Amino acid sequence: MTHKIPNPIAFVKRGYDQIAATYHAQRNLLDNRDLLEEFARLLAPRGRVLDIGCGAGVPVMKFLVESGCTVTGIDIAWEMLALTKKHVPGVQLFEMNMIHLAFRAQSFDGLTAFYTIFHVPRAYPRQVFAMFSRVLKPGGVMLISLGWSDWEGTEEFHGTEMYWSHYPAETSLSLVAQVGFTLLRSEPRYPGDGTHC
Repeated sequence: MTHKIPNPIAFVKRGYDQIAATYHAQRNLLDNRDLLEEFARLLAPRGRVLDIGCGAGVPVMKFLVESGCTVTGIDIAWEMLALTKKHVPGVQLFEMNMIHLAFRAQSFDGLTAFYTIFHVPRAYPRQVFAMFSRVLKPGGVMLISLGWSDWEGTEEFHGTEMYWSHYPAETSLSLVAQVGFTLLRSEPRYPGDGTHC
């Protein structure tokens, strides 16, 4: 479906608040472990990591904490953050939109954003990547997933209607480079029934 959504961020928040438990129960907890291990090796020992769109806290945040990182998580869905508190107790959590990260510049050694950037309306990705660059220390490492194709619209997702918006992967990677990141690795991944970068 491709009808216009007046407030996509509120739409996504409402959707994840509705399906938090269902989404968590159906997610593949082993997905992307190899990438997380490579990311952790590139970080400074006991590095500070910001997990954007942390969801229920597993597998990404839990893995990073068990790897010795100090992790801060943000999500726009309060019900997701409530699950994180159960699964990864003691971590710092904030209900926050990635378009406006309320952290000081150069606060983190690393940043992760899995299956979340493609919910941001297509007017904002460059602003989001610039925000990521601002909160990372010089030499900081970022591990993110992006949409693979050019698409914007809504579809049924775990029992609710969900909004997605993404450019082709090459366009998104160009925007990442424009704000100063150096690409170390990029590849297609096939979680569920879609393709991601």
